[in-house]
Amino acid sequence: LTTEQFIMLESIINRFKKVRATIGHGHFCIISFDDALHTARIYSRIGAFTKEELDFLEYIFHQDAQTYGFRGDKQITKLTGTLNRRDILKVPYTGNYLFKGESLQKYKELKKRIGDQLVLTSGIRGMTKQFYLFLNKAYRYQGNLSLASRSLAPPGYSYHATGDFDVGQKGFGGGNFSVQFTSTPVFHSLTSKGYVEYRYTKD
Repeated sequence: LTTEQFIMLESIINRFKKVRATIGHGHFCIISFDDALHTARIYSRIGAFTKEELDFLEYIFHQDAQTYGFRGDKQITKLTGTLNRRDILKVPYTGNYLFKGESLQKYKELKKRIGDQLVLTSGIRGMTKQFYLFLNKAYRYQGNLSLASRSLAPPGYSYHATGDFDVGQKGFGGGNFSVQFTSTPVFHSLTSKGYVEYRYTKD
């Protein structure tokens, strides 16, 4: 990103953080882009997104991520799409939501076969949550979208919008989101039972 875009990036991330603090972490996972903008607009402690910020968010969403090296396929093509609340379920004691049907059944199967040490670490991610995660990662990489996209899908590209979810080892905290997870009993159990398949190369 340019220096000007990088400065705007920090402002947008802070606004998203305030939206999350206002509506709660769980709801932030599934809130639509339009609802996030509305929340920011009606709470003076957040403040409405500026035209420049909105233009930047649209630019990020509509840009072909292959231009900066991301090789995945776009899953969501409409920035303002919403989740049907009847199609999702909040998983107790996790703060996360899953789609009813295949995703929820797969999670229940894993809990039954792997045991109580398996925890749901990330479920459905709406557009707002994916924007926040990706932009925050880009900020940590000094505005380098390519580096950010090596470990996190850009907005619209995440399979978390269509059914994927993440699991981890109970009590392992942030280690569940790093290579350290591969040393846990939960990961070894997932591997031995045939649940681990690499969508991308290990590196």
